[in-house]
Amino acid sequence: MIKNIKLVFVFIPVLVWISGCASSSGQFGPKVHNSDAFTAVVVAYAPEMEGILQRIEQDPHAQIDTTKTIKGVTYRMGTYHDEPILVFATGMSIANAAMTMQMALDYFPVEQVVYMGIAGAVNPAWQPGDVIVPARWYYHDESVYTNEDPENPGAYILPEYYAKFLEEQPERRAEDPHLPHYKPFHFIHPDEVLIIKDGMSKPKDTAYFSATPRLLSAAKSAMATMPVQRVLDERDAKLHVGGNGITGSVFMDNREYRKWTREVFNAEVTEMESAAIGQVCTVNDVDWVIIRAISDLAGGQEGVNSENTYDKEVSRIGANVLFSVLDNLAQ
Repeated sequence: MIKNIKLVFVFIPVLVWISGCASSSGQFGPKVHNSDAFTAVVVAYAPEMEGILQRIEQDPHAQIDTTKTIKGVTYRMGTYHDEPILVFATGMSIANAAMTMQMALDYFPVEQVVYMGIAGAVNPAWQPGDVIVPARWYYHDESVYTNEDPENPGAYILPEYYAKFLEEQPERRAEDPHLPHYKPFHFIHPDEVLIIKDGMSKPKDTAYFSATPRLLSAAKSAMATMPVQRVLDERDAKLHVGGNGITGSVFMDNREYRKWTREVFNAEVTEMESAAIGQVCTVNDVDWVIIRAISDLAGGQEGVNSENTYDKEVSRIGANVLFSVLDNLAQ
């Protein structure tokens, strides 16, 4: 005989917690730091870092306490004359400089950035060992590459937006004398980078980034009190604050292009990181200044570039200026 069996189904409510949907709002966005803010002491690559670390090691009032590696980048934390410092190398190039600087600002409480590195001279008045602290930094290769006009040899076919951009320049330059004097280098037409930051409703063309006046003043005061800096016992280095620097994604080793950048940007020096540092710090509202020691006249030599001949020596002089600036800031 088959018995009648009644099945009773009991439904038990199950609370499904999906962390991605139910996360607290504090899990996203910038980290809030509670520790003392750092002065970031920053260089581009190894020979410059060697000089910085050697100076810290030799100074009884300076030390590195902690080392943290994030995504392959080494960040060193310590103090210099009782002031917290964060020491790291950005790596060479615009992309590396922007990436590592933004990482530093995301992961550490940084209130100001003092950057030092070697650079090529654009102004032929500068020689290896001289140190320049520009007030403004421009991208020299933010540009438009165009075709030559087949019906007008020597002229180029410009995109409509760029032709309009050029039409606006006289009025803009009347208001800002630091804007470049735009003209092409063959098919290369200089342009500006678009940036956006808090308080802006849309991106805007930006010709340059200005170093923090307070830090420029500290650099000028530091240079005025420094002892004479000898370059390989051959000559006295010249130290200068002000003027323009230019940054690009290329190692500039062409005489004619270098002369063109001098005419367009009125540049003193050229290298591959500083405008990116300036852009990141500007967007994040962090004070910044950049010290550049001349290693060569960009594309000015006959034969092979001599940058490697002077890199360690001029990095030493640049480091002397950097620590003199830190001494001034610590007062």
